[in-house]
Amino acid sequence: MAVDRERVAALVRELLVAIGEDPDRPGLRQTPQRVADAYGEFFAGVGEDAAAPLAHTISVSRGPAPDTLPSGAVMLRDVRFRSVCEHHLLPFAGRAHIAYLPGEQVVGLGALARVVDVLAARPQVQERLGEQIADTIAGALDARGVLVVLDAVHECVTMRGGRQPSASTVTIAARGELSEPAARAELVALIGGAA
Repeated sequence: MAVDRERVAALVRELLVAIGEDPDRPGLRQTPQRVADAYGEFFAGVGEDAAAPLAHTISVSRGPAPDTLPSGAVMLRDVRFRSVCEHHLLPFAGRAHIAYLPGEQVVGLGALARVVDVLAARPQVQERLGEQIADTIAGALDARGVLVVLDAVHECVTMRGGRQPSASTVTIAARGELSEPAARAELVALIGGAA
């Protein structure tokens, strides 16, 4: 489902009126359409299948490099993401660190980043975003374990309320063999102590 940009623009125009602004003044004349275009990007993941990027897997034992079977976790660190907090419709952004213990199937590393992109492009809360990423990877791959660590800065914390400009939020979602803290300790250390 695509964002209804025409409707968003009309509502932004109404919002400008509601806060006491003149939407026809030169500086705001194009704002409704600009916001509509931005929302088209911010919420492009609504209704999109987050598991679709994981559909093309590679067999570990019968694939192009059967002599390089992974003996441990596959980790992708520092995947930049941005989302919009569903509570205040303010942005939050940070880095995702994803690890999984492969079974018979592995996936291209870019596919993991794409899962993050799809799920972040929705109204979100960070806790749910991490859980959704972990569930998507665990459900689409035969992974023995999944670990997702998100470290993000939320504008609802930095710009309003307590106004803590350097505060970041770290969340952890784990599945399978990585559900126990001791089992994921090495991976957390590789991330750099973020969790």
